[in-house]
Amino acid sequence: MAIRFGPGGLGPVKEAVRNLEEYNKLGLKACEIEFTYGVYIKPSQAPVIRERAKELDIKLSIHAHYWINLNSEEKEKVEQSKKRIIECCKIGDLLSYGNEVSIVFHPGFYGKKDKEESYENIKKEVLELQEEIERNKWKVKLCPETTGKVNVFGSVEEILKLVHDTNCGFTIDFAHLLARSNGKLSYKEAYKDFKDLKVKELHCHFSSIAYGEKGEKNHILTSEKEIEKLLEVLKGSGKEITIINESPDPVGDSVKSLKIWNKLN
Repeated sequence: MAIRFGPGGLGPVKEAVRNLEEYNKLGLKACEIEFTYGVYIKPSQAPVIRERAKELDIKLSIHAHYWINLNSEEKEKVEQSKKRIIECCKIGDLLSYGNEVSIVFHPGFYGKKDKEESYENIKKEVLELQEEIERNKWKVKLCPETTGKVNVFGSVEEILKLVHDTNCGFTIDFAHLLARSNGKLSYKEAYKDFKDLKVKELHCHFSSIAYGEKGEKNHILTSEKEIEKLLEVLKGSGKEITIINESPDPVGDSVKSLKIWNKLN
């Protein structure tokens, strides 16, 4: 098995190639492009980034906008959310060099709806998005993320059910799951329901995290102890794993993670 480590963040387009080259020098083999506040790479700019990533063997993924809610009370907001995901898919396809680019997103909020109704609403929209991807033959994979707040859709059970019902991908955010359970869920427990899925690759997020009764507060610098705990759980999985770090120092913490992984092996 192999683990690719990399940061959440590519930087501005004018610095993208230089940043990829720097990541490569540091031994990092993954990078998640943050479209969290909007898609900032134009179609004409994507090929240069794609080709340099391919040359350096850096696996690219995309984190879609923060303001996505496929369970909104307002139909217009649901449609806007789907439009944002589709914008990410279009650029993701242009960034793909053979592999399917993971499109990571937070599916939605429960709001006034119960969990069952929320699930059915989100499943419906994900299925429609899947149809759009297939129709356009985009080389991307929708990867809804496990989330860190108790009022936000994205428990282990919900994401696994989406994978089963829609054939979408997934993102395991181990820090989020720790926060969502108020520290009660171990990395081993968080991973056990995913490890038996018949998939060759796992897309993951990780950092240390501050949390309270309602779940996630904010990401913090990743401690070596927590990295070791997670890597011991993932070791020997037999899968190709990508771990994107989302701490305040995603590059530094990715390098730290790589060094610890190399020591363990």
